[in-house]
Parts: sequence; C-alpha cells; structure tokens
Amino acid sequence: MTWLNKINPTPTFPAYTGPYKVGSVDVELPTSQLESPGRSDSPSTNLATVSFRVFYPARPESKQKGTRWIQSPQKDVVSAYAKFLGAGNAMAGLFATLPQLLYYVTIPVHSNADVLEPPTKTKRWPVMVFSHGLGGSRNAYSHICGSLASHGVVVVAPEHRDGSCPVSFVHTPDEKETVKTADYRKIPHKASTEVYEARDEQLRIRLWEMGLIHDALLKIDNRIPLKNVAEDQKKTDGKDMLTMFSHILDVHEPGRISFAGHSFGAATTVQLVKSVYYSDATSLKSYRPLFTPSEGSSLIRQITPQTPVMLLDLWALPIQSPSTAWLRNKPMPCYDSPAGGSNLLSILSEAFYKWTSNLNDTKRIVSKPTGSQAKHPNQPGPHIFYPVASAHLSQSDFGILFPWITTKVFGVKEPERVLRLNARAMLQIMRNADLEVAATRKDDLELADVQGLEQGVPQDVKILSHANDSVRGWISLGTELSGGKSEVEKGPGEAMVEGEVLGKVMSNEERS
Repeated sequence: MTWLNKINPTPTFPAYTGPYKVGSVDVELPTSQLESPGRSDSPSTNLATVSFRVFYPARPESKQKGTRWIQSPQKDVVSAYAKFLGAGNAMAGLFATLPQLLYYVTIPVHSNADVLEPPTKTKRWPVMVFSHGLGGSRNAYSHICGSLASHGVVVVAPEHRDGSCPVSFVHTPDEKETVKTADYRKIPHKASTEVYEARDEQLRIRLWEMGLIHDALLKIDNRIPLKNVAEDQKKTDGKDMLTMFSHILDVHEPGRISFAGHSFGAATTVQLVKSVYYSDATSLKSYRPLFTPSEGSSLIRQITPQTPVMLLDLWALPIQSPSTAWLRNKPMPCYDSPAGGSNLLSILSEAFYKWTSNLNDTKRIVSKPTGSQAKHPNQPGPHIFYPVASAHLSQSDFGILFPWITTKVFGVKEPERVLRLNARAMLQIMRNADLEVAATRKDDLELADVQGLEQGVPQDVKILSHANDSVRGWISLGTELSGGKSEVEKGPGEAMVEGEVLGKVMSNEERS
C-alpha cells in the first residue's frame, strides 16, 4: 500500500459474519399495481412508485459482483449528500471534494443472485422491514441488513419519498417524464406546531409506503406478476428477479414479519405497529391518525403482540406530536401478551443515551404499562441497551465506512463491533419470537479461545442478559426515568453533540 492509499483509501465494508452468502435485488414498483393500504387517499400525489432494496441469503455458488453503495446517477447522489450535510460538516467535504472515493464503494453482496432455498422447518425465510432515518436511503444501512441476511433473514430496506432522503429517483417509464426526483426537505429539529405538522406529514407518507410494501411482499410470495421499474432491473437480461421469492417468504402468518428502524425510521416503526394495532380502538376526538389501514387489511392481521419490534436510536420528537397524543399514550402491542417485552428491543448509541430528554421519552414509549392499563403485571419489560463509545452514525454504514471521522469527531471506538452487537441482539429478539435464524458464530460471540463452539450457538442469551458485564461494553438499561440534565446541557464545550441527522452536529438549542 502506498502512502497515498494510506491517506486517501477507498472506504470498504467488512465481510458479513453469518453462514450464508448475501444476495441483493433493487426493487421499484408502480403503486398502481398495489392495493391501497389505507382508508383514505394517498398522502402524496408523488407516490408513483415504492422503492426498496432486498437483502437475502443467496446460493453458495453465487459469484455475482456487488452493488455500488452510491446508487445511480452517482454524481447527483453525491451532490445531494454534500448539500444535505451542509458547509462545515465533518463529512460534507468528503462528499463534495473527493467523490471518486465514494463512486467505487461497493456493498459486498451478490447482485441479483439466486435466493437460497430455506432450510427452515417452515420452508420459508423470516422477513424484516427496516426503515431508514433522516439522510438515509435503501443503501445506507446495508451492513446491518446484510449481516442479518447472512444469518437467514430476508431484509427489506425501503427508500422513503417523504423528503428524508438526500435525493430519491422515481422511475416512471410509462410517463413523458421518465425520471422524477424526491428531494430532501429541510425541517427544523426544534419542537413547534409547524415542525410537528411537517413531521406528521412525513410519517403519513412513510406509513403509507410501509403498507404498500407489505402488500408487495404478499403479492411477491403469491407469485403475482409485478413490474419492477428499478434502474438495476436492466442488468438482469429481462429475468424477473421477484419470482424467485415466491412461496418462500414467511409473511402470511400473523406476527411473523419483524419491523425495525433507525432514528426517524424507529419512530416510523413505532407509529406503524401502534397505528395498525389500535386502528379499531375508541380514540379521543383530538386524535388525528397518521395511518388507518383498510378494513379487512392483511396488515391488521399481521401486526400482533408477537410481532418483533427493534428500535435503533429511536428519535422521539416526531412521536410527541399533539395530534397523535392518544396513540403515544397507548402501550406497545407486545404488552397485550404475557410474554410482554421479550420481543421488543431498543438499542441506543452512547450519544443518544446521554441525550436525557430523548432517553426518557424512549423509555416511556417502550415501557410496559402500569396501573389500570397493565393486563399482565408480571410480564417482562423491554430490552434496552447501549454500546459504549458509540455514536448515532454507528448504527448506519457511515460508522464503518468513515471510522477516521467518527473516531475523531464523535469518539467512536470499535465501529465494526458495535454493528455486530446490534445484529446479535436483533437476531436473538427474532429467536425469542420463535423465528428460525442461523446460530451466532464463535467469532461474533468473542469466544475465540473456547473449544467446541465451531458451529456457534443457536441461542445467544448473553446478548440480552441484564447482568453487568455479560458482554463487554454492552450496557443494559432499565425503564426508570433518568434524572438531571442532559450531558449536552453541562457546558459550552459539551453543547455540540451528534444530532438526529446522519453526520450532522446540532447545538443544544436546536435539539430542545
């Protein structure tokens, strides 16, 4: 390696640690092919298509090349990220002045590879839908999604067209304007009536998209023909990449689809499962639902107390909207079952752990009900953890692609390990819900010197243990509210911390 490469290397991803190779397919479906998921009209006339990337276990002989992390057209995407990050941001200069480094970053999947036949007892792969945060995209969480896929999960990563992505390209081949853009929408982060209304509008779009994606998964598994208009589809020589998923997705039985998300995506996940689960409950007149599923919708049947829910750095502000206060005060669906929070996971970065107001809001959202609302008083509460020396970026691809930035600016340590811990916990939550996934391997267990665990362990109980030092640097939290002031309020020198937006730094005033 030359001195230039040491100074200016092309960022690369580490290998996935699960037993399966990982394939990936880019999907974009016209909404006209899908059933309207809600009782009202579409929240946006711009939802001509719904876009998502699928990560899945691939056949062992797969040799297809990976896919570019910066999707096409790359120049426009890099420019949008530079504009999104803004002048003076730690990463903005990288995106604006060194785009050639980013053009060649490759997600280590086998693009358009054949899916592996499921070895599970059900003969179907478990499915997860993972919603991105502000500044994210269908590619921005590829490593956590690919890691889960390497353990036997089909992960669907939507690209939301609500103005939260730096830029998203909408392909409409049957229209005069064949490509349209959904650009980033800048909304303040300080709570106000206008901000709540704007975030509500974004959530309406996101929840509608999630409903469309659920319908798409049912149609794909039932082998109903769908036209994939994604740009990447041109590379398949006309092969329909969706038909290979027919009859192998575990999406029909209630409570079998897992829902996860990061930051605004975690807020989206909370609002989705609660909006659907409580859609027929008697509500207050002041409640303005963001999404009401159609009567008889299969989505109502799918979301149950057994549904696994995984929240990475939940950003609570959008959930505090006065219009949805009634829903906010309802417990998570899992608490209608004696198993309680056994299938509910909240992982914080250390940065969000130190953001006391958001931490307390998160605890309120995921805590089991008390008093008259408690149907099963002795049920377990949620699993809440944070890895030490981690930042908000640590749960996305940015943390491992640009470790020199996250280390210098945010004090991150062991970025790859942070994502491995996240994946371990998420897989164990799925096991708790009786979903069959691959064993956690010896290296991920950090038991290199222990004999006899070459095949890993089928139950990674340590990762969800609440005992001190069960896993190094993996801190278990209770649901009791934290007192005192946020660390960001202690003094001017500490008042600049990582904010909700990927890579952005916001002052304490902006976060309030």
